Amino acid sequence: MRTPQAIAGSAVFFIAAPCVVAGVVPWLLTDHYHLPLSTVPGFVPLGWLLIVAAIALLVHSFARFALEGLGTPAPVAPTERLVIGGIYRYVRNPMYVAVLSIILGQALLFSSWTVVAYVVIGAIVMGSFVKLHEEPTLARRYGAEYETYRRNVPGWLPRLTPWRE
Repeated sequence: MRTPQAIAGSAVFFIAAPCVVAGVVPWLLTDHYHLPLSTVPGFVPLGWLLIVAAIALLVHSFARFALEGLGTPAPVAPTERLVIGGIYRYVRNPMYVAVLSIILGQALLFSSWTVVAYVVIGAIVMGSFVKLHEEPTLARRYGAEYETYRRNVPGWLPRLTPWRE
């Protein structure tokens, strides 16, 4: 896949997946964001901080797939190369971490137990998908390169220092 195609494919998948999961669904769960903002001290700024930082992380992660991997995060158009640069040197699943952080940020912003339940369910579904589908698929596709990466970079809680091959 060429770079322009990878960028276009990643952009389409960005709208189809994380924008729906982290944007549309919480919007529906919070009655279209008509809930008042949280009155719990610190929840609103912490929620915004999580949302803004996670959006930046998500955009960075998608860019790495298109520019470094020459593919998309979509299973139908995978990368040609294993993506291990940038944020991927700290954590293997930054997109999932970012999406869950955006949802958690909204739960804090609106003090919504419904959105908290949604983020817990989302974490279970994403974690299961990674273990049952993504990791075996990446191991088959990239072999020893992925196994070395997997042994050195944690899946969900980032390293404090970047992994160097």
